[in-house]
Amino acid sequence: MLKKIKERYNWGGRFLTNQVLLETKKKTQIELDKSPSRTDIINYTLQCFERETTYLEIGVRNPDHNFNNIDAKIKYSVDPGLEFEENPVDFQMTSDQFFSELQNGNILTKDHRFDVIFIDGLHLADQVDRDIENALEFLSEDGFIFLHDCNPPTEWHAREDYYYDLTPAFRYWNGTTWKAFYKYRFDQRLTSACIDTDWGVGVLTRKQLFNSLKSNENEFFEYHILNSNRQSHLNLISYDQFIESIGTL
Repeated sequence: MLKKIKERYNWGGRFLTNQVLLETKKKTQIELDKSPSRTDIINYTLQCFERETTYLEIGVRNPDHNFNNIDAKIKYSVDPGLEFEENPVDFQMTSDQFFSELQNGNILTKDHRFDVIFIDGLHLADQVDRDIENALEFLSEDGFIFLHDCNPPTEWHAREDYYYDLTPAFRYWNGTTWKAFYKYRFDQRLTSACIDTDWGVGVLTRKQLFNSLKSNENEFFEYHILNSNRQSHLNLISYDQFIESIGTL
């Protein structure tokens, strides 16, 4: 019995001093310390428009975390309410349902356009991909799509299963959002960048403000290749560089 206790103690010690765990915890803290927030970035962009703006948020959860702090003339929110029981949003449904109803003219109008769309729903690449493509249909010509969690600091943060938290990243989770964002980096309809703050705030626009990739540099969307080519894959920029790029809209 004493031997088993000692083995467990030794295993626990190895876990707590494991270099992968320690490095991951360090990278997590670096991300937590970064500023400004996605809210600040979105509000700065909205105030650059010389008109009254319309804003859409996909994936709200607790609206006090972002939505309620957004300064737009008209705001709409979409969330099925799986993670926040009160779910005080405008459209209590999935993003797929919302865009389908919008396309069919059953909510708002088919001609409705948003100046800024923030996508922060299910953080899996196939869902984010659909959200981006649907959002583009209803984005104003000079509008912006923002995405949260585009710059996962480690492969543990970029895992597919949110609920599997027995990893060095624990409950911190960016999912595979980066893969969908990266796909649109070589979409020639758009220019894009990722602001290096708040777990990576991706931005997509039809305006010629940033750059795009001419081809897919990571054929199988592998994390280790992203990690070695983060700057070019994501067009990683600072907040100051973002401000300089968008100027006055």
